[in-house]
Amino acid sequence: MKKTSKLQYFMIYTALFMAVAWSIYPILRVITISIRPGDNLLTESLSIIPEDWTFDNYIKLFTDHPFGTWIWNSILVTATVMLTGVTLASTAGYALSRFRFPGREASLFSLLVTQMFPATMLLLPLFIMLSSLHLINTYLGLIVIYSSTALPFCVWSMKGYYDTIPYSLEEAARIDGASRFMAFYKIILPLASPALVITALFSFMSAWTEYIVAAQVLWYEEMFTLPIGLKSFQANMTTEWGLYAAGAMIVSIPAIALFLFLTKYLIGGLTLGSVKG
Repeated sequence: MKKTSKLQYFMIYTALFMAVAWSIYPILRVITISIRPGDNLLTESLSIIPEDWTFDNYIKLFTDHPFGTWIWNSILVTATVMLTGVTLASTAGYALSRFRFPGREASLFSLLVTQMFPATMLLLPLFIMLSSLHLINTYLGLIVIYSSTALPFCVWSMKGYYDTIPYSLEEAARIDGASRFMAFYKIILPLASPALVITALFSFMSAWTEYIVAAQVLWYEEMFTLPIGLKSFQANMTTEWGLYAAGAMIVSIPAIALFLFLTKYLIGGLTLGSVKG
């Protein structure tokens, strides 16, 4: 086997460094804008940390605006959507994978077809439906829309992952006296943890960063989620760039923290339950 030369190593690491720098630079610029005094978007200085840097923008988020309320609203909606997505997708995907019943193929086809249409295309009928049910300006209405748009992908991905788990594992558990539910809970779910993690992350991101639907459902400032709250810093004639950047940095923290927390389950789930031949 031919060894990699030092020049090849140098070229590989140079390309990786440039890719990382290209990815990190926009984040560094947002950090720079967030700690600048005032609302300066562009300056003549190229330094990442300005000489007169300050945390005033971060302080103003919580003192001059109900940013803490927006965070709580987003956490409430997103956590509910994520819990709903994981619960329903894990059970529905298992049923579609293991059972044969009338309408199964039609259900799978329907789940696939719904992925062809963006959520914005369904915005008008969903709004009319929520208005008829008096769910406008309610978190329940927002949760219903987010869950219904995220579930098809989650159910389909869970069903596909269940298909890769040998049915013999459940049969062995049933022979040992476990009920079907216990076999599902004790055997299948731990093995499906990578798919559950993907489902949780997808449900989280579909609700945490969504703006268009939330802007149509929630009208009062005290009910805003974070994307609508951040958009309120942008007006027709001016934009509060410092507050916008500071808020964007805070919004990204929960997503990064959740991804880092769930990564160990994603990796660990891939090594669980191996069958010795």
